[in-house]
Amino acid sequence: MKDLVEFIAKSLVDDPAQVKVSEVQGANSVIIELHVRPRRHGRVIGKGGRVANAMRTLVRVLAAKEGKRVTLEIV
Repeated sequence: MKDLVEFIAKSLVDDPAQVKVSEVQGANSVIIELHVRPRRHGRVIGKGGRVANAMRTLVRVLAAKEGKRVTLEIV
């Protein structure tokens, strides 16, 4: 899941080196934090949050297959 978020975010921004993804594991849940430079938040979030919501949906589907819950936070 972390790799998927990192791949998508790096594809969206101009400088992929500025993207950092961290993952916090819990018993049945996972929190994925996406760190992007403040000037690039718009590209990752998208118009009306469409890109961010699409990434959250993809990650939730992967997590459901593993029987976990996931939260994607854009920091």
